[in-house]
Amino acid sequence: MSAKTPVFFTIVAFLLTLAGCEIEREPDTGTVAEPIEVAEATIPELQAAMSEGRLTARDLVQQYLTRIAVYENLLNATITVNPNALAEAERLDRERAASEVRGPLHGIPIALKDNIHTTEMPTTGGALAFEGFVPPYDATVTAQLRDAGAIVIAKTVMTELANWVAGAPYRMPGNYSSLAGYAFNPYDPRRDPRPGIGDGMPVLSPGGSSSGIGTSANLWVANVGTETSGSILSPANQNMLVGIKPTLGRVSRYGIIPITADQDTAGPMARTVTDAAILFGAIESREPDPEDSATGRCEAPPNGDYTVFLDADSLQGARIGIPRAGYVDPLTPPGASSPRAGLSAAQAELFEEAIAVLEAQGATVVDPANLPAAIDPDPERNIFNWGICAAESATRGNDAHCSIVLKYGMKRDFNAWLASLGDSAPVRSLTQLREWNGDNALLGTLKYEQALLDISDEVDPDRDRARYEADRAKDIELNGSRGIDAAIAENDLDALLFPMTRGADVAARPGYPTVIVPMGLVPGEAEPAFPEDFEPQPAPFGVSFAGLACSEPRLIALAYAFEQATLRRVPPPSTP
Repeated sequence: MSAKTPVFFTIVAFLLTLAGCEIEREPDTGTVAEPIEVAEATIPELQAAMSEGRLTARDLVQQYLTRIAVYENLLNATITVNPNALAEAERLDRERAASEVRGPLHGIPIALKDNIHTTEMPTTGGALAFEGFVPPYDATVTAQLRDAGAIVIAKTVMTELANWVAGAPYRMPGNYSSLAGYAFNPYDPRRDPRPGIGDGMPVLSPGGSSSGIGTSANLWVANVGTETSGSILSPANQNMLVGIKPTLGRVSRYGIIPITADQDTAGPMARTVTDAAILFGAIESREPDPEDSATGRCEAPPNGDYTVFLDADSLQGARIGIPRAGYVDPLTPPGASSPRAGLSAAQAELFEEAIAVLEAQGATVVDPANLPAAIDPDPERNIFNWGICAAESATRGNDAHCSIVLKYGMKRDFNAWLASLGDSAPVRSLTQLREWNGDNALLGTLKYEQALLDISDEVDPDRDRARYEADRAKDIELNGSRGIDAAIAENDLDALLFPMTRGADVAARPGYPTVIVPMGLVPGEAEPAFPEDFEPQPAPFGVSFAGLACSEPRLIALAYAFEQATLRRVPPPSTP
């Protein structure tokens, strides 16, 4: 049976209830309430409609379930739909009627990445080995959302196990998994037509490993993704969303399938900075979580309210740096034979326009504000010569020039997560998962092989600890103290501005925050070229504000001011 079959029947069952629904009427006049269109509606707009009696949470859930049913075959955005969503909405409507409103997320449908535990729905990580698995406990994030009055309407598609399965020479496409197959970008939801290239995959990547498809296509209000290195920022960029990748420790990781505790974090994805800020405030741990020792690193604002930082004049007097070398402009690292980075002409034009917006809004732009580790002539001290060990060839003994932090963490933390599941765990270890995938290859478990699982499983956490600790220290030195820290301190900056997700890795390794905002669309390009009769649609392009640990209030303020000055998000044409 297809993994989609239960979702399909659940959606149909939900839609059958629509026929019996009555139009809501104003209680005092008997007149038909003014309808509200959910597409592109913000959390404040939806809350206003519910407080005015023009909308109920049940109505809202039904409208989103209708959109899921209409667009799911086009996009493949969900792995599971919550069978209790309508009942939860009705319960929250009763609370509202009794003047018991929990906060700005009361009655708001939110989706979760399918590596975040939910006890009323399966949590699979996109892996066939975990098909149908319902964990024995909720993630802290899930519990906090429920406490805030949010309705977890669905689990989103994701790149299998957060894209720590396949490695070079094979690459797993964003939002592909052996459980759910390919998912599609609503800005061009077609398959790649190039012979021998597409293999059925999307012509326009939806990004990964989190998914922004459903939020962008208005299948729910917003969603929670997770990031180890780019997995919130990438899908946010590709789907014209705002994404907040938090400081490590702002959000509890308890109950989330891990790659490594050194870099993993959950974070919000939404269509506006306001919505992302509201969702961020709900999922942040305001007190240290006893299940996650990293929490408590940063102080949360009073009542978790990040909307107090939403000031359209926040760019006035701000100092923003542009780390050009290797992130905007091409750079050949010492010892390398070819340059890295560089933007297309269309991308460069949009990025320069973004810089002009900053200046027009009163910001001082320091350009360039290069990272010292990016321009260091010593090959051993240059950030671009220190990648992540993430290839089939990066086995023990062949990994001297890359960081083993992720492959080490996957062995240590994935096995610890499995142990937390007790007898309910579908497999008992990373080794058993690899064996299960091999035994079930005919089901598609090894379509892109499992090189990253292989190189992780050969790690011995005791034997390799010294190497791991050295690599972790080098990650923090190059990306933190000689990277973002140095660039900000030397130039007295509030933040750094990167094109798209170019700064994702440099912020992820020391655990620093980034906020990405839509900037526009650029012409689609490909190598080799598309057939002459195929016209690719334009691709979304965003810009990222990155800063020091715990600087989210300032980054959110800057991103909001930039958003209000540009308002560049446009809805996907495929999902009106």
